[in-house]
Amino acid sequence: MRFKAVIVLLAISTCFGQTRTGLLRSALDGDAKSQMALGDLYLSEENYLQALHFYQMAVDQGLKEAECALGNMYRFGQGTNQNYTEAVRLYKLAAAQGWMEAQFNLGVMYDNGLGVDQDYGEAARWYRMTAEKGLADGEFNLGLMYANGKGVTQNYKEALRWYRLAADQRKMPQAQYNIGAMYDSGQGVDQDYKEAARWYKLAGDQGHAEAQFNLALMYANGQGIEQNDKEAFRLFRLAAEQGQREAAANLGTLYVNGVGVSKDFVEAVKWLSVAVSEGDRDSVDPLDQVVARMTEPQLEKAAQMAKAWKPCQSKAECDARVKQ
Repeated sequence: MRFKAVIVLLAISTCFGQTRTGLLRSALDGDAKSQMALGDLYLSEENYLQALHFYQMAVDQGLKEAECALGNMYRFGQGTNQNYTEAVRLYKLAAAQGWMEAQFNLGVMYDNGLGVDQDYGEAARWYRMTAEKGLADGEFNLGLMYANGKGVTQNYKEALRWYRLAADQRKMPQAQYNIGAMYDSGQGVDQDYKEAARWYKLAGDQGHAEAQFNLALMYANGQGIEQNDKEAFRLFRLAAEQGQREAAANLGTLYVNGVGVSKDFVEAVKWLSVAVSEGDRDSVDPLDQVVARMTEPQLEKAAQMAKAWKPCQSKAECDARVKQ
């Protein structure tokens, strides 16, 4: 076995360079931390079979972080057939040793019925375990459980408390958006449009499309913030570029009426067409009404623009489009 191990070591060293030789030697000599490090390295390079191999070596020695990492590979079918049951088994091993990521992952598995019977109470228990240790994802998911009354008694104030912890700790845009929505609707807190706008802006500045859309509505209506058609247009555009269909519909309407932007039927048809293609049936009639007022060359141009449009893939790309 020692002879074979040296051959493997030399082969891998040749591929990756001598800088990894020490790590590989330690792993093949049985050092669990080195095995885990190699698993991480291969995973980052999408060499899933080798990652699986070294994680398994570390799992055989009871390394908790490797148990969780190997569980992830079974969960997502990386280097092996997807197997939720095996993922849960490995997560439980790591969770029993206090590994927080595995505890959170168990919450997700119970929440969604993956590898186990769906059990919201058990999901909430695991989320709470990580939330009380300060894991932002655990705080946020526990907030969701309280907001929706899943596994716990519905309690908007408690949901808001956990959302705040997640938002304050990691500036999580979805948590910021949810807080804004609660102030907007008066759930668990006194209705406060100004505070809602503040939270929507925090999430929107990070590229959250729903927050951008809601904040655009507030600018358009002067609700909780000074009325500003140009800012409403900008935010509708940011959200629409991500495929938010209501934003696309509103953007088309602004172009039709020349509100916050110069009147432009071609752009209007483009965005109303995008809204319809994204599933907004309410935009069909407004689209037909604008089409009836356009020339053939205008319609051809609008159709080409709508066909060429695709949702942006990053915040930077969305920002660049809006600045054009």
